Amino acid sequence: MSSTQNVVVIGHGMVGHRFVEALRSRDAAGSWRITVLSEEADAAYDRVGLTGYTEHWDRARLALPGNDYAGDDRVDLRLGCAVAEIDREARTVRTTTGESFDYDALVMATGSYAFVPPVPGRDLPGVHVYRTLDDLDAIRASAKAALDSKSPVGVVIGGGLLGLEAANALRQFGLRTHVLEMSPHLMSAQLDEAGGTLLNRMMRGLGIEVHTAVCTDSIQPVQRHKPLRKSDVDDSMRIALNDGTTIDAGLVVFAAGVRPRDELARAAGLDMAQRGGVLTDLACVTSDPSIYAIGEVAAIEGRCYGLVAPGYTTAEIVADRLLGGEAEFPGADMSTKLKLLGVDVASFGDAKGNTPNCLEVVVNDPVKQTYAKLVLSDDAKTLLGGILVGDASAYGVLRPMVASELPGDPLALIAPVSEGEAGASASLGVAALPDIAQICSCNNVTKGDLKEAICGGCDDVPSLKKCTLAGTSCGSCVPLLKQLLEAEGVEQSKALCEHFSQSRAELFEIVSATEIRTFSGLIEKFGTGKGCDICKPTVASILASTSSDHVLDGEQASLQDSNDHFLANIQKNGSYSVVPRSPGGEITPEQLILIGEIARDFDLYTKITGGQRIDMFGARVEQLPQIWARLVEGGMESGHAYGKSLRTVKSCVGSTWCRYGQQDSVNMAVEIEKRYRGLRSPHKIKMAVSGCARECAEAQSKDVGVIATEQGWNLYVCGNGGMSPRHAQLLAGDLDDETLVRYIDRFLMFYIRTADRLQRTAPWLEAMDSPGGKTGLDHLRDVVCNDSLGLAAEFEAAMERHVAGYACEWKGVLEDPEKLSRFVSFVNAPDVDDPTITFTERGGRKVPGATDIGMPKVRGFQEAK
Repeated sequence: MSSTQNVVVIGHGMVGHRFVEALRSRDAAGSWRITVLSEEADAAYDRVGLTGYTEHWDRARLALPGNDYAGDDRVDLRLGCAVAEIDREARTVRTTTGESFDYDALVMATGSYAFVPPVPGRDLPGVHVYRTLDDLDAIRASAKAALDSKSPVGVVIGGGLLGLEAANALRQFGLRTHVLEMSPHLMSAQLDEAGGTLLNRMMRGLGIEVHTAVCTDSIQPVQRHKPLRKSDVDDSMRIALNDGTTIDAGLVVFAAGVRPRDELARAAGLDMAQRGGVLTDLACVTSDPSIYAIGEVAAIEGRCYGLVAPGYTTAEIVADRLLGGEAEFPGADMSTKLKLLGVDVASFGDAKGNTPNCLEVVVNDPVKQTYAKLVLSDDAKTLLGGILVGDASAYGVLRPMVASELPGDPLALIAPVSEGEAGASASLGVAALPDIAQICSCNNVTKGDLKEAICGGCDDVPSLKKCTLAGTSCGSCVPLLKQLLEAEGVEQSKALCEHFSQSRAELFEIVSATEIRTFSGLIEKFGTGKGCDICKPTVASILASTSSDHVLDGEQASLQDSNDHFLANIQKNGSYSVVPRSPGGEITPEQLILIGEIARDFDLYTKITGGQRIDMFGARVEQLPQIWARLVEGGMESGHAYGKSLRTVKSCVGSTWCRYGQQDSVNMAVEIEKRYRGLRSPHKIKMAVSGCARECAEAQSKDVGVIATEQGWNLYVCGNGGMSPRHAQLLAGDLDDETLVRYIDRFLMFYIRTADRLQRTAPWLEAMDSPGGKTGLDHLRDVVCNDSLGLAAEFEAAMERHVAGYACEWKGVLEDPEKLSRFVSFVNAPDVDDPTITFTERGGRKVPGATDIGMPKVRGFQEAK
């Protein structure tokens, strides 16, 4: 036998990838070469976050880190390579393309497949399963066809975890959604009758029709009439239930559970568990000692585990065994936490109270729509498990306490609290947990592991996640990481810079509470030194956010970064761009002609931006006032493309023109843009308004996204593009015009007051301090919609002051000779063209020249950061 052995892995899902990573990290001697054979065309991706794919449709965003093993010649990854046969005697596997691979050890990581019961009609074109990225692409296509047809209805068969995820996806597509569940309540595997009944009611309240205790008898195509035109084709189906009712739908999704993909192992003669799956011992060894099974296909001592956390454990065990270790499966944490459509659901430990002589403590509040149950040992001292519906904020603390003695009254841990107070479970916090408590069940990270990492130098959440992998899978434990850092005395510096010990939010409060209106006055009383290119633009932004003074008035002018200094975006060759505002993307023929004439007269390159604006590139500093004089005279104003402020409000044509439009998205976009134009903030803000669920304006990728519904508007917040794209999250639904604007007012003012310097809305939300163990979104919703801080009136008044005081910044420049004097390329030679600005032709387009040397030589401004 050679010194290097071959291990073949069949399957490249989350568990297969974890095995490869575990073996690579432990096998320093390089004793194993790894061949991975994957049936799917995509390398390992986050299947737990599959629903997120329906929000952005970007496969790359779900890819697991390092899933291509780039630069590692020990790993041979074959995608789109299905295995046809295992030859145990020859120790080879053969693929469907005829290739053969030898193995010394074989790891079955084939996972599971979506179970489809033998319902007549299950093979119709509009019937799908909810399992892979390809499945979701097919569902998306059928959903679009359903929306375009006479049947904008989707039906999900199965009311478990996957079923609710599928229902969430169909609702996001804009379909009227039904969920069919054969049990008396949703999520029957995780919830008891009382919790499941509440969940049923909450889902119905969100517009999802829930049908429980029913089975599907058949799915048949609806034959209404022979179409005269292609547009008249009716592809709807009729779902017949065993209670005699029927539902007409354009799309059906089966999410009725999964079954282990054990057909290869079965054909190879390996022992099978009674209910399916490859039978293994605690070391994940099958009946063939050279073959292992991990993840959902493994039936460990006869039981399959359908969650990622035990799957990861099996992957680590096999990696250990291949290197001579003796690891065994320790059992599994089957806890689950789900948040869809704003509804929290969680179960952990012995949630249904199957332990003999156990006790149950229950708090059921149908008015507030919350249900909490703790399962205790017969002496009421040890926590065995629990269920949380409606409010799962206590989950992070309670789940790690399973099998531990409770520190106090169990009822106090789940008892309702008064508005603004923290519950007992929140005040207890991570400090009360023993070191052996498992903080991250997905990656088997204990509190002791995290404390060791903190002692080793991890001083913030990102470094803890990188070092221990905690919080890198489902993310539910991330709030506990921050709590643990604080409990261990690791303080995060909030100082803006070396000149101010206060954070940006604290400086905002100081400026708001005092009459200080200059940087010099602020640093004299509350800072040290003369300032820097961090604190000067930050204070300038705060001053602009708290008044309607012109940003180039007096001392403020010298604080601005390069873009704000000249009210234009500097380009790579030292020239500037000009972007007049076109609210909601709406523009008149006269304005189009004016822009064309200016671009022609000044020889500018023009481009339509992604935010539905016309950008003119190549203007020199001294040309900016001349250009803007003509634009202002033509009724146009600054588009603030240069500022940390509202940039654009993108819109589709909505109900005014579009046959699918449900509301007037253009008018709403114009109103919003005119209301918030010029609003200075910690970072740029982008918005969009879509007239229906088809989302042509891409509102769910914006800081503020508005999507029309039949009843009004859905408000999404904190979506960002850029280097770390984030999808916006639903803050409130079906709002009328007045409520929508009021909530946006509050959201923006809360962000402007509390965000850090250059912090966009998505990371601001992720880092938000949330009382009572709530998520950042929950806390934000409390502040904006429920006025939990009592600041709503103050936020709205501040916004009204901004609206009343708004004035076009360029108009202000044109009316002030002192401000106009700034716009020269060289302060000592104002009439000389800047020789560093050059252009060339490329492909018929005017582009910056190759000899550019960058920024123009201008005194008195800081470079943009």
